[in-house]
Amino acid sequence: MNQKTMLVLFFALTTLVLSGCNLEDRITSSALAEIDPGSVVYFDNFDNPESGWQVWSSESATIAYASDGLSFHINEANYDYWSLPGQRFSDSTLAVDATLIEGPTDNDFGLLCRFQNEYNFYAFLVSSDGYGGIIKVKDGLYQTLNSPDGLEYGAMIQQGQTTNQIRADCVGSRLTLYVNQEKFLEVEDMDFTVGDVGLIAGSYSQPGVDILFDNFFVLKP
Repeated sequence: MNQKTMLVLFFALTTLVLSGCNLEDRITSSALAEIDPGSVVYFDNFDNPESGWQVWSSESATIAYASDGLSFHINEANYDYWSLPGQRFSDSTLAVDATLIEGPTDNDFGLLCRFQNEYNFYAFLVSSDGYGGIIKVKDGLYQTLNSPDGLEYGAMIQQGQTTNQIRADCVGSRLTLYVNQEKFLEVEDMDFTVGDVGLIAGSYSQPGVDILFDNFFVLKP
């Protein structure tokens, strides 16, 4: 994975109150089908454009509420963009549904945990051409924790213009990536123990990456 120019988008936290029935239905159809709804501590399906995620618009990228999720469109090569809900967790399980709407399959998208600032965080990434990895950014430098060779191929990753269910467990020193309810990668690292969570999407050599996120969960592990 190449190091990219990074842009961090901060936003204020807005609490969403959801009925237990609706939440159970969404968990059943999400990457967290086996998780007790009682352990959910934060959820957003992006139906409310005032729910607190900061939108963004520039020549390089746009982040906007869409009819069925939060849309990231990356218009410049070798860029990552992300959004954070202004929360703080030590141990957490995160999950989201992510869909490539259009653009190159050589991309990346996924989840952030223990985010300190734009120079220090963990990222759990998947690409639409079947690769994934657990990344540490420390002092602004990328390190692929799962392999010195970079991202690894995962047979469970759905390729092309389709939806992948991504889950990240950040528990103690153990960082685990699941894709489509299958365990993919696991590493140990203790550089960051607490921080924010969020969503990330980016491009490599080709711009035009359009990713839609829906059903973002944070749960107690």
